[in-house]
Amino acid sequence: MTEPTAPPSSNPVLRRILLYGGLLALAVAVVGGLLGWFTGGSRGLVGALLGAAMAFAFLAVTAASILAANRFYGTDAYLTAFFGIVLGGWLLKFLVFLALVFLLKDQSWLEPVALFLALVAAVIGSLVVDVLVVARARIPVVSDLPPSSRVG
Repeated sequence: MTEPTAPPSSNPVLRRILLYGGLLALAVAVVGGLLGWFTGGSRGLVGALLGAAMAFAFLAVTAASILAANRFYGTDAYLTAFFGIVLGGWLLKFLVFLALVFLLKDQSWLEPVALFLALVAAVIGSLVVDVLVVARARIPVVSDLPPSSRVG
């Protein structure tokens, strides 16, 4: 039987990453959408908006999978559930990304350069968001692992 414990301290950090990631995706959609519209018309606008949406969806899957896995905190299955859920989310993202690449590559209604540039801007921006949020987080040095799974 496991003792009741507090939820992992990473939850507020992940929620903040989701919030700032959403704001970043909105900024990429607005700026990329305007640039896409002026350079490629409606095809450029669609490409930039789709790129921003894809980037946010992929960022959200990672954070949401970690938040979902943290619900198992304090149970004997925590580590197994955590890695299974998070790695499953990454695999899902990879497969969806590949499917989207093959489905969208020759679409006449889409400007692929705008899509690519919006994705790159959003991915780089999300890495910056992750670094800033984690660097400013007040996470204790003590492990989030339940006592039954600690070594030592």
